[in-house]
Amino acid sequence: MLSLRIRIFLSMVVLILIASTLLAYMSVIQFKNEARSYQQERMERKEDAVKEHINYVLANTTYPLTERNLPYIFKDKIHELADIHNIEINIYSLEGKLLKSSKASFSIDSISPPIPKYVLKLVQSSIEKRYIDIKNVEGVKIRSSYTQIKDDKFKPLGILNLPYAEDDSFYQNEIQEFLIRLSQVYLLMILISFGLAYFLASYITKTLKTISDKINETSLNQKNEKIVIEANSREINSLINAYNKMVDKLEESATMLAQSEREQAWREMAKQVAHEIKNPLTPMRLTVQSFERKFDENDPNLRQKLNDYTKTLIQQIDTMTAVASAFSNFASMPAQQNETLNVVEVVEFSLDIFNEDYIHFYSDEEEIITIMDRTQLIRIITNLVKNAIQSIPENQNEKSIHVTVKQLENQVQIAVTDNGIGIPPEFRDRIFEPKFTTKTSGMGLGLGIIKNIIENYKGTITFETQVAKGTTFIVSLPILK
Repeated sequence: MLSLRIRIFLSMVVLILIASTLLAYMSVIQFKNEARSYQQERMERKEDAVKEHINYVLANTTYPLTERNLPYIFKDKIHELADIHNIEINIYSLEGKLLKSSKASFSIDSISPPIPKYVLKLVQSSIEKRYIDIKNVEGVKIRSSYTQIKDDKFKPLGILNLPYAEDDSFYQNEIQEFLIRLSQVYLLMILISFGLAYFLASYITKTLKTISDKINETSLNQKNEKIVIEANSREINSLINAYNKMVDKLEESATMLAQSEREQAWREMAKQVAHEIKNPLTPMRLTVQSFERKFDENDPNLRQKLNDYTKTLIQQIDTMTAVASAFSNFASMPAQQNETLNVVEVVEFSLDIFNEDYIHFYSDEEEIITIMDRTQLIRIITNLVKNAIQSIPENQNEKSIHVTVKQLENQVQIAVTDNGIGIPPEFRDRIFEPKFTTKTSGMGLGLGIIKNIIENYKGTITFETQVAKGTTFIVSLPILK
């Protein structure tokens, strides 16, 4: 597994690589789009200028404006127009046959073939009577503009062809120079990212290493030291504060351990053991005292021995009574450590210990503030959710547990709903008995504990169940201020 320092470093490098690649890609696309727009606009300007000049020639010629007279009208003018506009000019008939070209006569047949039929159709079918044909000739992109020549009455006379070779050298040079500059900046960013990633990784992991060492040293059997580091990160400070609060709680109650699902069973066992120990104590005490009164007093030393023996037995009996009483006291609930807390936050926190992805949490409010023992509230939630998990068969395809929290006037209501097998009718009256448990329904002895906790806060716990459909436990607690 990669360390946090390496992951921070790799993350920054990957981000820079992605950002640089995207920047280069978008820049190249932008340059190409600008080059394409520039070439298109340049060709349109040339075409408009040539057409305007041609219309001027047609308007001032002495020849009748017919298709047959086009070669005579532009016999000398076509070369002049080509020189003025620095572009090759070809004039075709409406059938696509070459009538006049600014190229030398000996090269017309090889360079300017008849217009393809599909081009003629596209020119005639378009609204503007115009079509742009793009081809690559020996690596050079050639844009050929085809547009109709019309007389003064807008009657088609022929087709004007303007081949235009695109010159992308300027934009190609710009792209190359940009990529060179980008690579230089990219190398600089890589070097900066190395240093920054190393600094951040060292800074963050140093504080986390200190916290980790302190947590590893934490023990219930010793006095734990707090962390006195003041970090610049809010998250790390929150972690430090949480650890320090945990140390305070450990010092206040080092003997308080997390209660298990079967805690009530241990308490019941403690009561039974204490009861069994106490029962013979009184008869033993009376028997020893009676034996002391009736013993033969002829032996002067024996009396003293008997007194010592009797006192020893009585002391041992008193000690056993004290032990039994202390063991019995274990069955009583621990003292409440009430504090002001957000019920929504504590309930959501309690669900973090479960790995089941079918457990869902909902709340109508972001916070519901009350005064309550945090540990006992967590115990209520964990017991109910564990019971809900146990109530769903392992082979069931769709599993679902919903935990909802909402405020009803001066009460907070917590509901835990599952789609398990439900509670059979014969068990419903005994579900909160301290000694009751059944694997069939998945209800453990913890229900007796949480019922006692809830009632201590003047609250109630009820349930609604349907066999083979599921169960909902509803906890209502008064909101204390």
